[in-house]
Amino acid sequence: MDVAGKVAIVTGGGSGIGDALAARLAHAGARVVVVDLDASAAEKTVARIVAEHPDSAVAAGADASDATAIARIIEIAETRFGRVDLYFANAGITGMHGLDLDDDQWESVFDVNLRAHIRAAKLLVPGWVERGEGYFVSTASAAGLLTQIGAAGYSVTKHAAVGFAEWLSVTYGDQGVRVSCICPMGVNTPLLYAGSNSGESLGDLGTRAVTSSAAVLEPADVAEIVLDGIREEQFLILPHPEVLQMYRNKGADYDRWLRGMRRYQRSLMSES
Repeated sequence: MDVAGKVAIVTGGGSGIGDALAARLAHAGARVVVVDLDASAAEKTVARIVAEHPDSAVAAGADASDATAIARIIEIAETRFGRVDLYFANAGITGMHGLDLDDDQWESVFDVNLRAHIRAAKLLVPGWVERGEGYFVSTASAAGLLTQIGAAGYSVTKHAAVGFAEWLSVTYGDQGVRVSCICPMGVNTPLLYAGSNSGESLGDLGTRAVTSSAAVLEPADVAEIVLDGIREEQFLILPHPEVLQMYRNKGADYDRWLRGMRRYQRSLMSES
């Protein structure tokens, strides 16, 4: 899909990958609704965008996991720009703990990392099918293809996000709905360092597992790769190409891969 002239909603757009995606979309000729729980962060992203591309973006402070808020975001896009062509389900939280996550914490990480995607698709996909065109972009993670040492909530919900994106593509791909699933490893964002800044051993372990395994990319570089993937309508967008080989190794011999992950975890723990 050529995004020029299209209308996009980007959640988690006040920082990190979302901020970079919104800016790159506007630069490519799209109009963007930038959504963030932190309304001031969304407004700052929009201010930078419209300084270069007037009238191309609007901010919305909202909880992207709340169905009523998502409906309001869609209404803002339709009122301001006429429609919604692309939805970037990008907002995410870490769930950077192990089995000590309580039920409320599990609910939160499932709400933001998975149910937010389901709720948005439920509102948008029927209209896209009727129109014969639409694009859903899920920011998952390499953790959704592999796993995330030290972060049960993040790993489980990112696996689920990949699964939901796959299901959307299979179910609606022949009806004009395109789906991409972004699965990066380390990206230089506050989310990456949330674990090491948490003061908890599992959180620190999780951050070091990511930063030690591959290069940490800048959000702008990831956004460029994502836009290239959308132009080609690729389902799986891998900013870190080495993830593909890791994924192949996992599928080729699951038990060997699990043993290797345990060795990697032990090596990290021995360094702490």
